[in-house]
Amino acid sequence: MIPKELLKKVRRIHIRTLHMANDVFAGQYHSAFKGRGMEFEEVREYEPGDDVRTIDWNVTARAGRPFVKRFREERELTVLLVVDVSKSLAFGTHVQLKRELVAEVCATLAFSAIRNNDKIGFIGFSDRIERYIPPKKGTSHVLRVIRELLTIQPRGRGTDVAEALEYLNRVTRRRAVVFVVSDFEARDYESALRIARRRHDVIPICVADVREIELPNVRLVELVDGETGERVTVDTASAAFREEYRRRAQSEMDARRRTFQRMKIDSIDLRTGDSFVEPLQRFFHARETRL
Repeated sequence: MIPKELLKKVRRIHIRTLHMANDVFAGQYHSAFKGRGMEFEEVREYEPGDDVRTIDWNVTARAGRPFVKRFREERELTVLLVVDVSKSLAFGTHVQLKRELVAEVCATLAFSAIRNNDKIGFIGFSDRIERYIPPKKGTSHVLRVIRELLTIQPRGRGTDVAEALEYLNRVTRRRAVVFVVSDFEARDYESALRIARRRHDVIPICVADVREIELPNVRLVELVDGETGERVTVDTASAAFREEYRRRAQSEMDARRRTFQRMKIDSIDLRTGDSFVEPLQRFFHARETRL
């Protein structure tokens, strides 16, 4: 029995993200990702403006007049949402939790995928694999993925991106478009990411809350690590402490970006409370202009 409150959340996300997939991102998803290749469709007579490189010389010789080959793109892709469901995602200080932002972004990507007749799969991970849903098509399948994202209660507390990527490579032999959605509060995942990058089109989506980057002056405050449970009391009235906190957070973000850039991997940065529409549009546009 699905609780009424959960059904309401799923319905709200369904309505909001379906609109974005159909209207805001219409065509951009399709343009950003190539299909598996070009499939021969037919031969027809040459028309002014046709690319001479498509002329079928065998048919042309037999018919005595020029004919060209026509191809169509094999569009069907497999899209994998590899999603961090660890305890650190249950945090947010600005309108929404990180896990709620993750659910909306994943739903938008999933509806964009099925709108283009692609398959969607889901891997939920913490410091272990929490859930795997094999790729399928259809709205009901996407709604199942959304329900999992909203209700999953992880057994693990930490974040192991490397384990998730290694599992991905074990269960997915065919090349896929892979969105790795996480706050990337993890270490030692570069080797696994490099291997996954060779097999798949991997796009990290990095989710953060503003208070993980900057602290306001609210005097003494207790900070709790969502994954380890460790507690520490800090004095945010200290400008030096706030600056050191900001510097360390920025340093980690810069190091992560450099890692992605070295591997020539596109990434997307998102913040709770901010619209994810513009960052996704920038990503789609950048991908489209390079194709």
